[in-house]
Amino acid sequence: MRLLALEFGADIVYTEEIIDFRLLKCQRIENRVLNTIDFIDEDQNIVFRTCAKEKPNLVLQLGTASPERALKAAKMVENDVSGIDVNMGCPKEFSIKGGMGAALLTQPEKVKAILTNLTQGLSCPVTCKIRVLPELEKTLELVKIIESTGVAAIAVHGRTITERQQHKNRNYVIKAISEAVSIPVIANGGSSEITCFDDFETFRKATGASSVMIARQAEWNCSIFRKNGKLPLDDVIEKYIKYAIEYDSNVWNTKYCIQQMLGSLQESDRGKVLLSAQKMEIICDLWNLGDLLKKKKQEIHSKSEKLKRLEDRDIELQVALKRRRISDENIHEVDVKFLRSNYGMDDLPKSVLWNWILENNFDKPVYKTDQYEKSFQSVVTINGERYTNRCLEKNKKNAEQAAALAAVIILGLMKHPKEDNKISEKKLDVQDNLDLTHMENNHICHDSTNNVVPVR
Repeated sequence: MRLLALEFGADIVYTEEIIDFRLLKCQRIENRVLNTIDFIDEDQNIVFRTCAKEKPNLVLQLGTASPERALKAAKMVENDVSGIDVNMGCPKEFSIKGGMGAALLTQPEKVKAILTNLTQGLSCPVTCKIRVLPELEKTLELVKIIESTGVAAIAVHGRTITERQQHKNRNYVIKAISEAVSIPVIANGGSSEITCFDDFETFRKATGASSVMIARQAEWNCSIFRKNGKLPLDDVIEKYIKYAIEYDSNVWNTKYCIQQMLGSLQESDRGKVLLSAQKMEIICDLWNLGDLLKKKKQEIHSKSEKLKRLEDRDIELQVALKRRRISDENIHEVDVKFLRSNYGMDDLPKSVLWNWILENNFDKPVYKTDQYEKSFQSVVTINGERYTNRCLEKNKKNAEQAAALAAVIILGLMKHPKEDNKISEKKLDVQDNLDLTHMENNHICHDSTNNVVPVR
């Protein structure tokens, strides 16, 4: 929907409010299949997806009640957006109970702390969005505090925390704010007054603001941003679905956005089919875009497979180069997989090695572990000598045991599973021209994983 708004003429688009806690649980992934940046939570849900096309005009709206948490979350995305906006106007119960949104309106010191921390800690502009307070004087005091923090602009919704859409927007309060501060004021709350492009300027003049922000009217028909007038609803929906297909929007998000556009038309025959739809195929067929969806799915599958093959090859190359580096560093090596089921608690390689070190009054062993994709390899240092195992392990714990296994075998404390008492201390000799196939056949152990984010 953001991309569609920009296509129709919007200057700036905002994300939905994203709570700092949720963003902090995400991992940033470069999705090379869709050419997007995805922030994925622990359950593999896409919390935020963006692309280069919208970045110059994109602001992420953050829900927060903590200066420290706000900055930490904002730092995660500051290079993928063009601004951070703090939501200080949401009247929903969830936000209020969490000390976020409109709950901040009566906590000026916390407002100041949050915004100051962000403006001083981020490289991108910071703004905030508020609601007006019942008293004009209190509202002006608050916006003066906000201005002092160094924010680039302030958006003002002209209703109080208890007022809803049926209440008249207090345009005169927004105008008083515009006259009281030197930073740009963005007027909000005029969706009932704005039904066509020309109404933007009328509302802006009535509030004395620098610009205008809308939500509901844009959700109902995004082409309201067109200077030449709104398009027929079907044309808008078709354009929206094409974007949804291109960026692999899930069925629930797509369905919700179309429902907002249809409004009372949800009771039509097509609207009823949409309401019952649980697959993108059904939604796309309703607007004759089923073939486009199939083509995109085939493209996604083909690109995913190609990237998987390339990444598998990259992993093999990384492993080979690691082998060469280790050999160049003159590290003692063995090539034997650590199998936990082969050992009891007392004869685990680390235990055997530790007991030997205690008996000989040597310094404590030092383990250093490197990670390659989802595989691990450790090097253990004992009295200046380093030992490692050529087989990669699936976790750090096993990697340390594997390194200890290499040490106890080479030191003669444990028999090599393959060579019995014939312990080979021969260093790996890797030629300049690495032969990956040959190395695979010589028992290089690794996990090949596909890092392409599952698209929904």
